[in-house]
Amino acid sequence: MPKLDIETIAPSNRTGYPAPFDAAVEGRWWRRLAPAGGLTEMGASHVVLKPGAWSSQRHWHDDEDELLVMLTGEAVLVEDGGRTVLRAGDVCAWAKGVTDGHHLVNESDQDCTFIAVSAGNPDGSGGYSDIDMQFGEAGYCHKDGTPYAAERLE
Repeated sequence: MPKLDIETIAPSNRTGYPAPFDAAVEGRWWRRLAPAGGLTEMGASHVVLKPGAWSSQRHWHDDEDELLVMLTGEAVLVEDGGRTVLRAGDVCAWAKGVTDGHHLVNESDQDCTFIAVSAGNPDGSGGYSDIDMQFGEAGYCHKDGTPYAAERLE
């Protein structure tokens, strides 16, 4: 049976974000589900956000769809149009190429968990709504194309 035992997948809170953009995601712990299941055509992660943590900087993908399913707890989805509280069972989808930056923030006093699914495109590109950063094949760059030194892991 292809059931994954999440507890056997090593958690990480590693990020490729350069400082100071890495600090907001220190309380984000993820486990990569797709590689553990032998999947090569998609990305999927089980994510735990500690209280106060962000899922990412507010971003979009130029060439990759995203899907998120809330499992436990509560988080606030922040997009250009405002804030939406998400709870267990809520599902969000973001189409590629839509430049409406999004991220989740855990403003509660308890962990929240969700599953994030994408096309797993390591060569994808996109941008960040609130900061001077974009990403692409060269990794993280300023919006003028000047690279950041950090390796791209997101």
